[in-house]
Amino acid sequence: MTDPNIGPTSFDAIRPLRIALLGYRSNPYSGGQGIYIKYLSQALAAAGHQVDVISGPPYPDLDPNINLIKLPSLDLFAAPDHITALRPKHLLSYADFFEWWTMLTGGFAEPYTFGRRLKAYFKQVKPQYDVIHDNQSLSYGTLWLQEQGYPLVTTIHHPVTSDRDIALANATTWQQRLLIRRWHSFINMQKKVVSRLKHIVTVSEVSKQDVAQAFDLNAAKISVVHNGIATDVFTPMPEIKRIPNRIMATASADQPLKGLQYLLKAIKTISAENPDIHLTVLGKLKPDGETAKLVDQLSLSPHLTFVSGIETSALVKLYAEASLVVVPSVYEGFGLPAGEAMSCGVPVISTNGGALPEVVGDAGVIVPVRDPNALALAISELLADEEKRDTLGRAGRERILTHFSWQVAAEQMTQHYQTIMTESLDVHANN
Repeated sequence: MTDPNIGPTSFDAIRPLRIALLGYRSNPYSGGQGIYIKYLSQALAAAGHQVDVISGPPYPDLDPNINLIKLPSLDLFAAPDHITALRPKHLLSYADFFEWWTMLTGGFAEPYTFGRRLKAYFKQVKPQYDVIHDNQSLSYGTLWLQEQGYPLVTTIHHPVTSDRDIALANATTWQQRLLIRRWHSFINMQKKVVSRLKHIVTVSEVSKQDVAQAFDLNAAKISVVHNGIATDVFTPMPEIKRIPNRIMATASADQPLKGLQYLLKAIKTISAENPDIHLTVLGKLKPDGETAKLVDQLSLSPHLTFVSGIETSALVKLYAEASLVVVPSVYEGFGLPAGEAMSCGVPVISTNGGALPEVVGDAGVIVPVRDPNALALAISELLADEEKRDTLGRAGRERILTHFSWQVAAEQMTQHYQTIMTESLDVHANN
């Protein structure tokens, strides 16, 4: 469905564009933003555009025909000891020192320091692009690009204020709340930058309203281009037999936003009548984290498997083996796990958190957020109804193919690029 904010352009035909995609960290395993960079760049290149990805580490996994321009950082999350990662040469770089000092004091500096390095790169190299597309770094450096006259569009997947507020609500001590506020201090920069951006895109209607509220914007000025799903990668595998009573979820174990704690409580309820129930979680369990404590408290270890660091092909196989997938999130700006599962033809149970109903539609079962009893009931009923599982699996695949492929996303984004370029030409002509 084409966004009503994306209007016709003055171009007779869409010509191949030179596009820069920006990401302060872009590895697909770093989260949804890395997946966005990987597949959007691929779809844009397949449509005939020339795409450069400009990224800090961890670097993206890109098609060979896409040029990667690396902007090295200290990459402190990969350092064995980030406290001792600073070297004498780093004292010569404000960005390096600021990145190290900020992490040492509990902050997160990567969006800011990426912007500084980006500005330095453009000053030195002076590359030419038809459009620059920032993937939520929301840094002063990207704002500088707009001020220099580059056509700039920025994707905001969802306001990070949601992550911060939910984390604060789940904090149990003042020390935890202090650390959460310190970590999210980069939001102050984001608010200043967003208020001055001319072109903002987000990935769902729910995110559009949330972004507008979080940053005090007029929602009518925000465009929606839905995320895509790699439908040729996340595809049904009918040759693999589904494992009875096997549930699957993708959830960062200790992020309250992902709602895993509610699903664990639901599994505990189900296990009383169905001792064969088993949940496979795509995520890493921290031995001393809150989720590990809850697992022990509920005596759920025999019913759980945590899997992390696997290749996409192994993930698709896990989907094929699952009887159904549950997305227990409290909030999702889009809901990639739901879309990927549906693309694989797996029946999905989802909460109504954020944009999940927008993605799932009537091709899945939707329950309220933070409701273990509703999750338990929906899981039990769907496990008992093979015909409904088959129907939902087919409907989910069809919905993703029709509305949420990366090809559709690239077409709509290209239309948006053209609109921005036309406006930029008009501004220059009037000046």
